Amino acid sequence: MAFDAELADRIRQVLPGNRAISERKMFGGLAFLMNGHMFCGVVKDDLMVRLGEEATEAALSRPHTRPMDFTGKPLKSMIYIDAGGLDSDESLRSWVECALKFVRTLPPKK
Repeated sequence: MAFDAELADRIRQVLPGNRAISERKMFGGLAFLMNGHMFCGVVKDDLMVRLGEEATEAALSRPHTRPMDFTGKPLKSMIYIDAGGLDSDESLRSWVECALKFVRTLPPKK
């Protein structure tokens, strides 16, 4: 499964310079991790973000979002945002920053 390489490049542009951030091919797409925790990624043409359960519920009321249901069952802490919700670098940055804010609350993986 291919993923939108242009969207992946846009994500790289808005990420803070941080050695704790890495990339890994996952879900047939590309995932971005901080301290071993996935916080966002690209699956096909969509941005996937990990927001935590509470923030996910609120985020799903916004346009261009839907539950991440990669396994056929919606995940409680992750959503997809389609291209319409990523029309500017600022909107992309906002989603990425929300995901980073959540994973910063998690302990580093060993």
